[in-house]
Amino acid sequence: MSSSAQPLEPEFLQAYDEIVSSLRDSTLFEEFPKYEKVLPIVSVPERIIQFRVTWENDKGEQEVAPGFRVQFNSAKGPYKGGLRFHPTVNLSILKFLGFEQIFKNALTGLDMGGAKGGLSVDLKGRSDNEIRRICASFMRELSRHIGQDTDVPAGDIGVGGREIGYLFGAYRAYKNSWEGVLTGKGLNWGGSLIRPEATGYGLVYYTQAMIDYATKGKESFAGKRVAISGSGNVAQYAALKVIELGGNVLSLSDSKGAIVTESGITSEQIAAIAEAKIKFKSLEQIVEEYSVFAENRVKYIPGARPWTHVGKVDIALPCATQNEISGDEAKALVAAGVKFVAEGSNMGSTPEAIRVFETARSTSNSVPDAVWYVGGKASNLGGVLVSGLEMAQNSQRITWTREDVDKELKRGMINCFNDCINAAKKYNKETNENTLPSLVKGANLASFIKVADAMFDQGDVF
Repeated sequence: MSSSAQPLEPEFLQAYDEIVSSLRDSTLFEEFPKYEKVLPIVSVPERIIQFRVTWENDKGEQEVAPGFRVQFNSAKGPYKGGLRFHPTVNLSILKFLGFEQIFKNALTGLDMGGAKGGLSVDLKGRSDNEIRRICASFMRELSRHIGQDTDVPAGDIGVGGREIGYLFGAYRAYKNSWEGVLTGKGLNWGGSLIRPEATGYGLVYYTQAMIDYATKGKESFAGKRVAISGSGNVAQYAALKVIELGGNVLSLSDSKGAIVTESGITSEQIAAIAEAKIKFKSLEQIVEEYSVFAENRVKYIPGARPWTHVGKVDIALPCATQNEISGDEAKALVAAGVKFVAEGSNMGSTPEAIRVFETARSTSNSVPDAVWYVGGKASNLGGVLVSGLEMAQNSQRITWTREDVDKELKRGMINCFNDCINAAKKYNKETNENTLPSLVKGANLASFIKVADAMFDQGDVF
């Protein structure tokens, strides 16, 4: 067990155990024993900041909530990772997300360390003015600990363009400095084109690289049946890119239920969901209120995730939250014919689900029969990759074209896939030569080695 992991931190323990199991189930420590010394060091955050956030609500009452920033590792560059405003925010979740972020950022090929932060608050039902006051109070303390060369936060669940704007304005006022200290900014004041789309687009680009490799370039998303969970930013843009590439999007979901359809969710329906989600409407409300759902009917299933309700499926893209595919749901997906599973969410599959997918991969005797799974550490890094590109544009005081950013995003996702494949092959312990390499192990190995080498070079490990 990591020296920093506590029994009451289950999410962090899960993330730590996944990395360790991949490393130990490879030849890395046998070939290079020095790397084993990195584990107890890299699993302890360099710094955890916890602080009080108070504000006046619209009723004139004072409210308080705990704010956090886990600055986990800066060997590869300034701390980088999102801010989450949600009632489920706690130290275990932020440590898990920050730990994952170290390795995800390393896979981008850019100079970024890993961090995560947030506030334990529910923004639903609050006015813009109250949200502005919350952001200003949060940034009052956070501004002491961040900067363009120190720590560059981004958005996450509950922190979209509106919140980033309020946070940036507060930072600028407190520090008397306009700098690229946050990413996900508005295009008119330092933001990057493709940033809102980046995680969803990047997920699809990575999955297309999986399809290309497995089918030797003979297949694509065209004609594929694709199950997607979630209905936020990542799910919306992943679905739009799948539709653009000719795939059939079978489902979306939120915390209250799922929508499924045989005819395929349309881009017009996704536009309606995007508009309504800003107003915190549920999918159930959206399906009832928006005319595009009357024209092309979908089935709403309350209290359900989509995985066991979509029938035959070729590709599954979990894009909601952690542990959203259980072991039984993974078995159902395998039975339904799924061939590619790529996470748009962080740690979207439970350990039991990962075992199901990895077993279906490693025991298959031919590539067409295999199920190929990759975790979010690799497949959902498109967002932070374009955040890194936004930092580069801020440093240059220029804005790149949409085509240039999209080209760099696609190139980065393909490079990440190749790094994962090469590491999986190089340190492979498996004896079945007829199946696909483990992208789970490949992503963990490639990213761990990048971070570990930087830590050795800088004297963090000796």
